[in-house]
Amino acid sequence: MLLPIFAVVAVAVRCNGKPVFYRQERVGLNGKRFWIFKFRSMVVNAEKTGQKVTAERDDRIMPIGKFLRKTKLDELPQLLNVLTGDMSLVGPRPEVPFYVELWPEKDRNIILSIKPGITDYATLYYHDEQSILANADNPEKAYITKVMPHKLKLYRNYLIDRSFRLDFYLILATLAKMIGIKI
Repeated sequence: MLLPIFAVVAVAVRCNGKPVFYRQERVGLNGKRFWIFKFRSMVVNAEKTGQKVTAERDDRIMPIGKFLRKTKLDELPQLLNVLTGDMSLVGPRPEVPFYVELWPEKDRNIILSIKPGITDYATLYYHDEQSILANADNPEKAYITKVMPHKLKLYRNYLIDRSFRLDFYLILATLAKMIGIKI
């Protein structure tokens, strides 16, 4: 059903260069590392030329990447991660190993006890994370000291509240947010 969207996005990214997909190492269930897939929204080797976090006006973001990030279409290939069993549709977002190492051990143990997901409370709350970080003098420091601790709290809250009904709501709310509808 999503194949036409995948095809259009892939062609748009391809017109801006190769490769179409971006993969990055993330930490999942029980600390297992895996490769997360996204449509490429930044220049090739962007991770080698800047900070680990991306702010809104980051010059590494390609023009098509701005649209992909705003609409979250760059996240669609994560459905492949769901199919391979590395992720679920709903759960705490998988993080890069560098940031997971900064989590308090208690949080690491709790959060990594379930599969990471494509969406959760933090995904909805920080839908516009790039804009928040763009207003910081040091985006990476702001992420580590302000955003990350709040995300950890939201991840813990999800683990306490999780249910089929909540997961269904989070999926619908995420889809609505992608197309600009408030629920």
